[in-house]
Amino acid sequence: MLEPLRQMFRGRRAAPAHAVPDGERYYVVGDIHGRLDLFSALVEAMEADDAASAEARTTIVLLGDLVDRGPDSAGVIALARRLHERREVRLLAGNHEEMFLESFEDAEVLRHFLRHGGRETILSYGIDRLEYNNAELHDLQEIMRAAVPREDREFLESFDEYMIAGDYLFVHAGIDPAVPLEDQKRRDMLWIRERFLRHGAAHSHMIVHGHSISEDVDERSNRIGLDTGAFRTGRLTAVVLEGTSRRYIQAVENDGDIRIESRSSR
Repeated sequence: MLEPLRQMFRGRRAAPAHAVPDGERYYVVGDIHGRLDLFSALVEAMEADDAASAEARTTIVLLGDLVDRGPDSAGVIALARRLHERREVRLLAGNHEEMFLESFEDAEVLRHFLRHGGRETILSYGIDRLEYNNAELHDLQEIMRAAVPREDREFLESFDEYMIAGDYLFVHAGIDPAVPLEDQKRRDMLWIRERFLRHGAAHSHMIVHGHSISEDVDERSNRIGLDTGAFRTGRLTAVVLEGTSRRYIQAVENDGDIRIESRSSR
């Protein structure tokens, strides 16, 4: 009686743990959305964590949506540029970067952009509020071209669509579960939601994404959602990946005070 049970359990193998390459450490940051205060605190926390950890080749990955909704998108872009200049940083395009860039030339995209946090982005570049309020769309495009440095636009234009590290794939919104990775469309990688979120089966990689807000980290068997709604909740999240280990660092704002919280994966 016992032997068949032993044989059955011997035949079961635990699902392999997802891993990044040996000797590498990744800090993957969810949607920042103009929260320079949280981003600055999280960068300091990641730097301190990296310095206190074993030696490794370290990469910071920003999952997109640096801009919109929060009060200081210009400051977030400036900090991301400085970070990119002094260490290994990979930047992935989000749908809000796409809207921002297209709004300089397309008035209808600009109209949509303004309804989804673009107003805050534009004002963060020092544009006078009264001038903004009185501007027609075509006038606002001229104001934006004058106020937003060309270097910032070129920086945002340089963002990648996805990145692979070992068993992980980093992307802003997700992927189309029905399509091979090499055939994925940019629009899906920046905008997809329900078709990706509802999919329960394994993908070719463990997907780490932002875009879809959850109250805290949305950790599933096939994906990890890191958009914890920083602009609204005051919680900005990074996952730290090293070997097969996975842990989280969060910058959390409460009544103007920012604290750092750390924990292991569940």
